[in-house]
Parts: sequence; C-alpha cells; structure tokens
Amino acid sequence: MITHEPNPLYVAHPDRYKTMKYQRCGKSGLRLSRLSLGLWQNFGAVDSQANARNMLRRAFDLGITHFDLANNYGPNFGSAESTFGNIFKQDFAHYRDELIISSKAGYDMWPGPYGIGGSRKYLVSSCDQSLKRTGLDYFDIFYHHCMDPETPLEETMQALDYIVRSGRALYVGISNYQPEQTQEAARILRELGTPLLIHQPRYNLFDRWIENGLTDVLKAEGVGSIVFSPLAQGVLTNKYLNGIPANSRAARPELIYLNNKDITPEKLQKVQALNTLAESRGQSLAQMAIAWTLHNDAVTTCLIGASRPAQIDDSVAALNNLDFSADELATIETILK
Repeated sequence: MITHEPNPLYVAHPDRYKTMKYQRCGKSGLRLSRLSLGLWQNFGAVDSQANARNMLRRAFDLGITHFDLANNYGPNFGSAESTFGNIFKQDFAHYRDELIISSKAGYDMWPGPYGIGGSRKYLVSSCDQSLKRTGLDYFDIFYHHCMDPETPLEETMQALDYIVRSGRALYVGISNYQPEQTQEAARILRELGTPLLIHQPRYNLFDRWIENGLTDVLKAEGVGSIVFSPLAQGVLTNKYLNGIPANSRAARPELIYLNNKDITPEKLQKVQALNTLAESRGQSLAQMAIAWTLHNDAVTTCLIGASRPAQIDDSVAALNNLDFSADELATIETILK
C-alpha cells in the first residue's frame, strides 16, 4: 500500500517576500532580489539532483527570485540547464511569473566554428538549445557571456536585439565586457530599441577591476549589474583562515580558477584581518564580503553559489547588515592596500 506521495508538489513559503530586499535594475522597471543564485557549479550531471532541488527551493523560499544559468554550465556542458529544467517542470512551473531566469552564450559550447563567439548564428542557435534544455518558453534575461574580438559588436548586439524581438527573451545583458565595450554595446542596443539591462562582471574584495571605469559607465548608461564570485572562489570564507586545507580546491594545482598559487601568505594575512573586522560587525567573513559588494551603488544584485541549502541561508543573513561605517571602509582599504 502506498503511504506517501513520491513527488509531492512544492509549495513555496508564504512569507518569501517579507524579508528579502529588492532593487531596481538600472533605469529599468525590473527589480531584482539583492541576492541571486548561480548554477555554475553543483547543478551538473555529476551532481545530486535532490540536492540541487533542495537548494533551488530554499533560495525561492527565502525570496531569491533570480536563477542564473549559462549554456556551458555543468559538467557536462548544458547539464546545469537540463537539471534546472527537470526541477522547474516539477516544482516551479506554476511560479514562472515570479521568477527571473537567465542564461548566456559566448564561450565554447560545441565543436566547429559556430559553437563559440558572438555571431548571430551562434547566439540564436545557442539560445534555442538552452530553451529546449530548460523547457522554458523564454528567458527573462539572455546574455552575451564574453566579448568576441573577431565578431563586429554590431552583429552581436543585433543578435541580442533579435532574440528579444523574436520572443526568446525579455531583456538582454552582457558579461565580462570592459568599460569602453560596455558603453558601445549600450549605445548600439539603445539605437536598436532594446536597451541594455544588465552587466555581469566579477567583483570581490580582491578583484575590484570594475571600479576602474566600468561602474561609471553603468551608472551613466542606466545599466544594472549582477556581480559574481563575491567570495573569490571561497578565499573570502573561514576555509583558509589557518592555511590551505588538504581537501580544498586551492590545494589542487590543476584547477584553473583557484589553486595554491592564489593563496599566498600575504593574502592569508589579509583574509585573517578581514575576518577580525567581520567578527566585530557580527558577521562571518563570507557575509561581510557579500555585504561589501552590495555597498557599491552600481551593484544591483550579488550572484552567490552554494553546494548545500545551509550556505544559502548563511548568504541571505548577510543582508541583515549591509551598512559600513567610514572607519570600517577605511580599515578594509588599509588591509587590502
């Protein structure tokens, strides 16, 4: 005799909008949750779909409405979108109009000359593939993931404009563009009639390149931003306070995005000093690092990652203290100089 429902219908928490903070994205009418959930890691074919489901549910229960994908997220390429599509169909389809779901194309995705870059051919076909994997009728935001110097910027922006006009997406964004490229992209899209909504750059206490011109462009053009890697691939957490753990990503020299060459004694000293400041604020180092990114008035939302639901709770708790005193900001600058 069946005594339980094997796939009970997910019902979102009724108070999900009561505590989450939302901010208008640039000069648009769209408001984004101050934290967004990225599916770059831990949502691939090699990962637990049950854990992925629990993380997506927990994020939405806490008021996070923006889920961020890309065509090559996995592993394998495309599998994060497929995982999300399976979960969306079962748990989130009836909440579609409460969600902002984005995807991107730009990096290598399939063999041959049409599986990478910024051409109209690649972007439109990749968007179609991503829609099929996720099972969605449209994306809320579709990004060009990285600048392609071999494709005219006009062609790339015309492709994004076409993606909106054809109903494949509601808004368009760019990622990893330099200030001058961003300004030109915004101009082209404005003339086409599809304004640039958002830029997705890397930004954290150790990587502040966007402060050298990009944030000025974003504010002048009325473009929002969603910053990724706020914890510097885990460096800005308590994981490395006492050195490099043997089982950490930084202990693996073969990894591209973070390895033991990135964790120098000098950087560890800075991490420890930042942690002392975070403790004085009543926050963990990770929470302070997230709060610091949101202190920049050009930042609309901070893109967090997670490997388990509890990490999402911890990140959301950062929103309880987003204010920094002048002395705290000066201390941060002294530590990082």
